[in-house]
Amino acid sequence: MKDTPQRDARRPVISLVTVVLASFLLPISLTGASVAMPGVADDFHNSLAAGQWIVNGYDLAFASFMLASGAFADRFGRRKVFATGSAVFALSSLVSALSGNILVLDAARAVAGLGAAAVLTSGSALLAQIFTGPARAKAFGVFGTVVGIGQAFGPFVSGALSTTFGWRAIFLVPAVAGGVVVLLSFLLPESRDPEATRVDWAGTVTLTAALASLITALLEGPELGWGHGLVVAAFVVSAVLFVAFVVAERRQQRPMADLSLFKQPRFASLCAAAVAMVAGFTPLLVYLPSYLTAVNGETTMHAGTDLLMLTVPTIFFPMIAGYLQRWIPLNHLVTASVGLPALGVAWLTVMEPGISNWAALGPYLVIGIGVGIAFGVQDGAAVSSVEPERAGMAAGMFNTMRLGGETVAIAIAGTLMVTFTRFHLGSRLEAFSGPYAHDPGALAATVNQGQLDGPAGTVPAGMRESFRSVASSAYTSGLHDVLWVMAAFCAAVTVLVAVVGARHKASETPGAAAEPQQAEPAPALV
Repeated sequence: MKDTPQRDARRPVISLVTVVLASFLLPISLTGASVAMPGVADDFHNSLAAGQWIVNGYDLAFASFMLASGAFADRFGRRKVFATGSAVFALSSLVSALSGNILVLDAARAVAGLGAAAVLTSGSALLAQIFTGPARAKAFGVFGTVVGIGQAFGPFVSGALSTTFGWRAIFLVPAVAGGVVVLLSFLLPESRDPEATRVDWAGTVTLTAALASLITALLEGPELGWGHGLVVAAFVVSAVLFVAFVVAERRQQRPMADLSLFKQPRFASLCAAAVAMVAGFTPLLVYLPSYLTAVNGETTMHAGTDLLMLTVPTIFFPMIAGYLQRWIPLNHLVTASVGLPALGVAWLTVMEPGISNWAALGPYLVIGIGVGIAFGVQDGAAVSSVEPERAGMAAGMFNTMRLGGETVAIAIAGTLMVTFTRFHLGSRLEAFSGPYAHDPGALAATVNQGQLDGPAGTVPAGMRESFRSVASSAYTSGLHDVLWVMAAFCAAVTVLVAVVGARHKASETPGAAAEPQQAEPAPALV
């Protein structure tokens, strides 16, 4: 049975503006949280793990609730879920801006992620119902472009807000804009799927809890120790819950995640490509601002400006990739979408204290171009790799894999940054007096939050420059180690994608675009 939208032809422009404004806020909220981390640590004196939950809590809730929110939208109404998600996002952002401690901030960020998932899934479904034919393609083009602009300029906007008004402004502005979206949402038409009669609660709960347990173990491991009872228990619980999730989905008549899709090598390899792409890109957006703030003494606005070299190419290259498909086979472009980030991340190991923008421009551009190509080709390739009647499920699964991979990649990169920095500090701090002389782990956690002036102030004035040099050197070496790990992972997936793509070369010819599917894939949001 088909959906039964209550169309209002007089309001397509209002609908597009409302959905686009809401979706524009989502990437800013993600990258803005990473820019806010140094300021939050200054105010709350929180641990590194607690600070990382500002980003990971939002991303975790976003990833794990995305499929479930789509089911909610189909059953209860897309406009209703969109308005509710917008209200949740706005109120949670307001609580984040007004929070008095790190626990409240972390909790508010997680709730904001739930609202963001509802906004993205129901918003894209609304556009698919309001617009048809060529108008739908144009609407989704505007949708994806604006989301890309939000992602590209998110670090700069957030840095400017933080430098000018303080870190709380990073959350206050989306709260106000989200309130405007809630008011506009009452003008949207309603639609739902009469055949959607239930929500897959078993899958939702087990997937969310499994990811939360895994992220907890990864974040707490460096501080508590990998053999600590809590860390070990979190890993075990995560493994059990992932198994429970698979069992639950296989028993559902209408599962939110059709795991049989992964039996198709092409689809599975494209999911791996999406995970590798975000693993080589998103951790840079999260952790480079802290590095530039701590080691180079940059303001958050300056750090956000530097990252424009990395993010701006992601605005233009999705469209460029679409034109390139006239001459270059799709599987080659998909391979490049992972291979270029692998090359760029390895090249970024030139990063060092005081590096000029010209020296960093090359690797930033290579990574940004690869990610832009990914945004232009990966979604369509994934949806086109399955039967047309499974396109909607494939789009949801693909984006869930991408968001879930992003969440885990951020956590792993943060864990490795602390671990490698502590390793490179070794016993070098014993030459200095003060609280960090015999505690390299504490210094590693502190500098990874973008704070170096504070620790340097704990040693005698005559030794501060030497202390800063030791800490900056260890932090830089730790960053290089993480970059090599990221590059190796992306390179391995590049080989996988190239091999699988070669086996399907017969179905991919230059100049032939992927067949259009009934379901519109949600725009990439990292």
